[in-house]
Amino acid sequence: MKIKVKGRIRDLLAFRRLVPERQKRFASAPVLSRGAAPINQTAKQLHPTRQNLVVSQVRQETPTTRTFRLTADSVSGTSSLAPFRAGQYLSLKLELDGSTITRPYSISSAPFEAAGADGYYEITIRKNEDGFLTPRIWENWSAGTRIVSSEPTGLFYHEPLRDGRKLVGLAGGSGIAPFCSMAKEIVLGSMDASLLLLYGSVSREDIVFCDILSGLENEAPEKIRTVHVLSSGENAEGFEQGFITADLIRKTADVENSTFFICGPQAMYDFVFKELAQLNLPQRRIRSEVYGSTVHIEQAPGYPREVVGQTFNLKVHIGGVTADITAAAGESLLVAMERAGLAPPSSCRSGECGWCHSRLVSGEVYVHPERDGRRAADKKYGWIHPCSSYPLTDLEISVPRSDR
Repeated sequence: MKIKVKGRIRDLLAFRRLVPERQKRFASAPVLSRGAAPINQTAKQLHPTRQNLVVSQVRQETPTTRTFRLTADSVSGTSSLAPFRAGQYLSLKLELDGSTITRPYSISSAPFEAAGADGYYEITIRKNEDGFLTPRIWENWSAGTRIVSSEPTGLFYHEPLRDGRKLVGLAGGSGIAPFCSMAKEIVLGSMDASLLLLYGSVSREDIVFCDILSGLENEAPEKIRTVHVLSSGENAEGFEQGFITADLIRKTADVENSTFFICGPQAMYDFVFKELAQLNLPQRRIRSEVYGSTVHIEQAPGYPREVVGQTFNLKVHIGGVTADITAAAGESLLVAMERAGLAPPSSCRSGECGWCHSRLVSGEVYVHPERDGRRAADKKYGWIHPCSSYPLTDLEISVPRSDR
């Protein structure tokens, strides 16, 4: 129904006639549904609540690092892979010892490799002998292993409206994974940027994707360059020694015109952020990947030493169920709930995504001041992210149930 602007009163009267006109059209519409709206089907393909994947290939990268190729598990209901942007991650949902846990892993393959019937994701995981999950992955994951995953997610990607065309990647260990994805997309895909990689490893045998990065650099030397930095003191020609310092960054990068991306273990973040502070960069030109729960939270600034070693009572309301469990002072509330078999929602495990957003009914928690991803309103009205909140007293929280 068309409306012509004729004046305030006449226009208001015309709008009044819209309701009966709409009711007449409803009454004359066919009774049978026309089926699901195409836009809803497209949305489900682009942003599925879950993806059923299967391991199709396992590749040994270094003595401690493996790459797992994941394809769509059509038998379990996933016919194609959701698209992603180079630098994003998958949050995997795993069943271990009666508990459901999630872990985020950066995608090391490129977006164009996920397209089509033969598309795949690749995730590259370093084995931690003292870890809870990676030793079990080494023991149990092989071709044919079925896995449940989220859609690709995360904010660690190049955004042309925000970031410059010159990128500097600061990587450590398996933190090279999202940069491999970016480098492939720059050379073989549609990412309009150049990438300088400063990649820290312990020794030459620990370098992940050494041949792949070298091949990409040879293919497009004007777009890709890698500077390897070894911390072991190994005397190797063509390699930098020590760590990724402010001096090394100044020597190799166009500091004033680059956007910096950082991904690696927590110790690297702690070191590199101090080095970047010497360069006086605006915060908008520094982007860092989430890296899961903070290790040794008791060493964080402002953490009350008197609670170290204590255990607290935690009352959890989740999905219409109330459970009384315990939470150790040094573990996040998310870990405490997973350990108790409650299967709370989570994705990034770093307080960034907000997927585990919960209400703190009573009690006190500690949140690392530099890794607090909550909005000001959340802090004021008692909302927390259990993945980055640590108990300081007995607590009561209300957690949303998720089918993701």
